[in-house]
Amino acid sequence: MKVRSSKEQQRHQLERDMERYLSKGGKIKEIPRGVSGTDPVHSKGHQTVLFNGPRQPERTDLSQVAAAIDARKHKPRRQRLTPRPSRKLIYDDFGEPLRWVWHD
Repeated sequence: MKVRSSKEQQRHQLERDMERYLSKGGKIKEIPRGVSGTDPVHSKGHQTVLFNGPRQPERTDLSQVAAAIDARKHKPRRQRLTPRPSRKLIYDDFGEPLRWVWHD
C-alpha cells in the first residue's frame, strides 16, 4: 500500500523545492491578486473547454411512450353487448329473506 504524505510533509517538500530552484538562480515573478496566470489573447496553451465543446443533444420527451407502455399493461375491459341479468334478494315485512328474483 502506498503511504500518502500529509499536508505538512507536502508543504515542507514544496518549500525545499522552491529553495533549490532559487539557489540555482531561478527567479519568481510576482503576479498581482486577481490576475489570471494565462493571457487569453496570446495564449496557445491549455484552454479550458467549459462551454465551447459540442452541445449535448436535447432530451426527448418520453412521457407519451411511457403512457403507451402503461396502456398496454392494463388492457381495457370489454363491455358486454347485452347486460347480464342479476339476482335480487326479496325480503318479507319482517326483514327475513324470502326468495331470489332475477332482475334485468
